[in-house]
Amino acid sequence: MTDSARCWAMIPAAGVGRRFGGRVPKQYLELAGRRVIDHVLGLLLDHPTIAGCVVALDAADAWWPEGPFAGDPRVLRVVGGKERCHSVCNGLDGLVDTGEAGTEDWVLVHDAARPCLRRSDLDALLAALDDEPVGALLGIPVHDTVKRVAAEGGDGSGVGPEIVETVPREALWRAYTPQAFRLGLLHRALTRALGQGQLVTDDASAVELLGLRPRMVEGHADNIKITRPEDLPLAEFFLRQQGRID
Repeated sequence: MTDSARCWAMIPAAGVGRRFGGRVPKQYLELAGRRVIDHVLGLLLDHPTIAGCVVALDAADAWWPEGPFAGDPRVLRVVGGKERCHSVCNGLDGLVDTGEAGTEDWVLVHDAARPCLRRSDLDALLAALDDEPVGALLGIPVHDTVKRVAAEGGDGSGVGPEIVETVPREALWRAYTPQAFRLGLLHRALTRALGQGQLVTDDASAVELLGLRPRMVEGHADNIKITRPEDLPLAEFFLRQQGRID
């Protein structure tokens, strides 16, 4: 990054992981000796470009205080919202309230359940922000054949709805995180989207609603999001391959 703006990390972590199931939210599950969210925080806070991190948590979260970053002065805890977009907005407000973050600072929003982000991919994303007018996010091109299906259908036994069409995949990418935008721009985009009743599922979508075009940065497919129990051993395998665990 070539300008004087600072860079912050934002982790929305107020979800309870309904698809995952279980008593403990997925971000607090044990993964190779550390909790999932602690793998995330460790990587982000270890980067010299990132000035600090804000974590948006459920107001009744009882697991956060048990972690190694609960008392870290570089980590700001804020109360999350009902949906991811609400949590990110709260996190941005919290950053501004500290008096340390400005509207031209970069904010990297990263999922709490993506513990396998590579340092090299983080470096590539930060490098892409040089002279970038809108923002950028990690992702990978779609290589599989993609089918559009009927809105309704399936018998509940694992048999899904009928195929409507095959979607051309040449211009399709899978969107990952981190997603990086200027603090002021991202706050404006999310505020407008929420005002229009749009509960966007990622930050780039909110920016796109302003008519702007963020840039994709190709990362690695092992930057998976843990959503189901079978993802945990896969994440451990990837971390081992990356040399981040023994």
